[in-house]
Amino acid sequence: MTRIVLEGGGEIAFRQTGIGAPAVVFCGGLMSDMTGTKAAAIELFCRARQQSCVRFDYRGHGESSGAFEDGTIGMWTEDALAVIDRVIPGPIILIGSSMGGWIALLAALARPGRVGAVIGVAAAPDFTRRMVESEFDAERRAALARDGRVALASPYDPRPYVITRALIDDGNARCLLDAPIRLHCPVRLFHGLKDESVPWQTSMRILERLEGSDATLTLVKDGDHRLSAPDDLMRLSAAVAELTERLRPLAS
Repeated sequence: MTRIVLEGGGEIAFRQTGIGAPAVVFCGGLMSDMTGTKAAAIELFCRARQQSCVRFDYRGHGESSGAFEDGTIGMWTEDALAVIDRVIPGPIILIGSSMGGWIALLAALARPGRVGAVIGVAAAPDFTRRMVESEFDAERRAALARDGRVALASPYDPRPYVITRALIDDGNARCLLDAPIRLHCPVRLFHGLKDESVPWQTSMRILERLEGSDATLTLVKDGDHRLSAPDDLMRLSAAVAELTERLRPLAS
């Protein structure tokens, strides 16, 4: 395990394998970490191809420093940018899972000269706004206003999600789906029709908002939010292989 020491304090834990370009960087989801099934599978796929792969933990996640409750979308985007700026030379394929799909889009917008392609797996841009508008009842909204936080049960983790007002407000200031997404690199989106956490229509809206024409959406009929079944991992790996061939001339 290697760490990036940030100037303002804090450390980002990451794992890098391989040296071949373009590098693949995996951005995990909310309350997830670099040991997840998709991240590990992509590392194995890249290793077999002698291709560089980086997985990392946002601050407040996994092996990185800090508390989850102190995190925001902006902070976690800064973590992804620190990995891009300080770990990897050359072009990059960003993979973002769930919230990581939002982070990947924001990072690609911030580093258009470095990010050559984006893959979103059940990408969840703007989830902070959707959460409050669609999932918070009056009691939860009152608790958020009164206490600045609310704890939510998670279907993926025995620990509750502690959602803070800072996370909501910062996320709402970084929403992407109300305006054109000014990306022109290739984008590949995957979403399960049985996703109970992020509606598949979210990926459709991303596709509609992207300015670039080289963008596709694959809907998986029996796919859930994780999209980590063997067939899902094969589709994800195939997208990495396709985009790698597209970007190799830029890496030479």
